[in-house]
Amino acid sequence: MNYKKLICIIGGGGHVGFPLGLMLASKRNFIYLYDKNKDVCSKINKGEVPYFESGAKKILKKYKNNLLAGNDHRYVAESNIIIVSIGTPVYKKSKPQLKKFLNLFYFLKKVVNKKQVIIIRSSVYPGITDKVKNILKDVNENISYCPERILQGEALIELPILPQIISGYNKRGIDISKKLFNSITSKTIVTTVLEAEFIKLFSNAWRYINFAASNQFFMICQSFNLDFKKVRNFMMDGYDRNANLPKAGFAAGPCLVKDTIQLSHFVKNKFPMGIESLKINEGLPLYLIQNLKKNNQLKNKKIGILGLTFKSNVDDIRDSLSFKLIKILKKQMVKVLVSDEFYKHPDGITKKELIKKSDVIILAVPHKSYKGIKIPKNKIVIDTWGMTKRKY
Repeated sequence: MNYKKLICIIGGGGHVGFPLGLMLASKRNFIYLYDKNKDVCSKINKGEVPYFESGAKKILKKYKNNLLAGNDHRYVAESNIIIVSIGTPVYKKSKPQLKKFLNLFYFLKKVVNKKQVIIIRSSVYPGITDKVKNILKDVNENISYCPERILQGEALIELPILPQIISGYNKRGIDISKKLFNSITSKTIVTTVLEAEFIKLFSNAWRYINFAASNQFFMICQSFNLDFKKVRNFMMDGYDRNANLPKAGFAAGPCLVKDTIQLSHFVKNKFPMGIESLKINEGLPLYLIQNLKKNNQLKNKKIGILGLTFKSNVDDIRDSLSFKLIKILKKQMVKVLVSDEFYKHPDGITKKELIKKSDVIILAVPHKSYKGIKIPKNKIVIDTWGMTKRKY
C-alpha cells in the first residue's frame, strides 16, 4: 500500500494516542505508536486492544497492517509528523509535574529535522508550548498545539464529530496540522497557541466545577432529607437552562482534576472556584461515609462497592475515588467487597454475589449494566447516580 504519511505518535499506546492512531490509520497513513509499555505494544501488534475503547477492536482488526507499536527511535526521526500525547501529571493533586514532558523535547531535539511537523496533544498550562518552541528553536519551528478533547471510552465516536482546535507558530505547522485533522473530522478551529492552551484547561475545569455544583446541591438536599435526584429532575423538566446539570457522584480521573489544578497553578491559586470544587469532589467519599454513620453502626458490617473505575463504561482506575472510599471504609473496621464489570480487581466478585453478601451497597460508578439494578429492600443503598429507584 502507498501510505499518505508516516506518523509517529509518542505515547501511542495510551488512552489519547491509541484511538487517534486508529483513526489516522484508517485514512491510509502508516502509524508508529511509540510507547515504552512493552505489554501494551505487544498486545497492539498481536491485534489486541490494550484496554476498553468502544469500536477499537473492529478498527484495529481492519487496519492492523497500518500500525506498528514499539519504541524504536528511528521511526521518530523518519516520520513526517510527530504527535506527542504523553501524560502531564500533577504532584499530590497540588502542582503540575512537567519535567518528563519537557525532557522529551530535549530528546527530540537530537533526532528531529526541520521538515517534520510536531503536534502536541497533551494537556499543558499556558506558556508550556512556548517552552517547547524554545527548546526546539534551532532544529524545528513547525510546532502545533492541538489539544485532545475526547471522552475516554468513546474517543472513536467523538473524533469524527468534535471540532479540533488547531494552533501553531508558523503557516507550515498550522496548515499540515489542519489538513491532518480535517481528514478525520468535519471541522477545525484555528486559534493562537495561548487561546488553545486556555480552551483545553477551561473545558475540563468547567466540567469539574459543574460536578462540584451538583455534589454540593446533593449535600444540601441531604441536610433537609430531600432526594436530590428528584429535585434535579424537576429542575430540568422543560427548563433547558438547567439541561447541563450533571448527576451527583464521584468526579475524578486523570483529566478533569489535573487540568483544574494546572489552571489554578498557572494563576497562582487565584482560582477559588477550582480550589473549592476540588475540596467538594474529593471530599464526597468521606461525606458519604460520615452521612451513613449518622444512623448506622458500621463496625463488622459488610459494605459492597459497585464500580471501581474512575468513570462509567471504561476499565481505567487512574485516580478513581472508589479506592479512596475503600481506604476510608477499612479504617472503620468494616469488611469491604468490590465488583466491577470492566475492571478485574484481584479480590473482585460478581455483582450478584456482592449484593447477596453486603449489608450496605454503594453504587460508586454508573456503569450502564447497573441501570435498573434490583437490590433487596433489607439492604442499605447509597446511590447518588440514580441507577436504582431507591431514594437517596
